[in-house]
Amino acid sequence: MIRKSFLIRARPGKAAEYERRHNPIWPELQQVMKDHGVHNFSIFLHEETNYLFGYLEIEDEDRYQQMGNNDVCKRWWKHMAEILVCDSPDSEKGREDILAEVFHMV
Repeated sequence: MIRKSFLIRARPGKAAEYERRHNPIWPELQQVMKDHGVHNFSIFLHEETNYLFGYLEIEDEDRYQQMGNNDVCKRWWKHMAEILVCDSPDSEKGREDILAEVFHMV
């Protein structure tokens, strides 16, 4: 299993909306993630900064990267971009900073 993590940031005043849109997450998006080998996916909010920390485990990096070509995934990114900090006003996806693992204890 490959462990991955990322940071994204909700726009000011949008953290509650971010959480609402994930509860429940679209069933078809959940299936796409499962089909692309995603497991054990959690997102945590740091309320003072609106930063969201995501952690997930994947089976294969190439298979995971292919998920971005799926129309359901693209619709979700666009749906979420309006409440996330993005690289530019016309971004189709919120800015996502990938984190490098520096420690793991089993």
